[in-house]
Amino acid sequence: MTEPADSPDISFQSATAGWWVVCLCAGWCGACREYRAVFDSVAPSHPQARFLWVDIEDEEDLVGDLDVETFPTLLIADPAGARFLGPLLPQPGVLVRLLDSLASQPPARREPQAQTLIERIRAAHG
Repeated sequence: MTEPADSPDISFQSATAGWWVVCLCAGWCGACREYRAVFDSVAPSHPQARFLWVDIEDEEDLVGDLDVETFPTLLIADPAGARFLGPLLPQPGVLVRLLDSLASQPPARREPQAQTLIERIRAAHG
């Protein structure tokens, strides 16, 4: 069964450029080391997004006062700003579903801490 031609494509694949997917991890964390391969495997199928790995200890000044308690923690932003900041199950399907979900929803109120963080990351890595 095919969808009508006027049905919107609500997957992340149809999202415009300018998205950022940032993994906040630590080099000493075993879960982070394991998740790196998962994170890197999702990136090529999402060319409209910039995937960035941030070691919270190596880039302590960039992360600021953010207290990352659970790894991996992801920060996802669209061109206007932060859309998600939180821990994520370390499975590729979970990340892909989250990206699709965010692309299909209008932005909610942006959390100030997440917004400040994405602005610093874009300035440092833009």
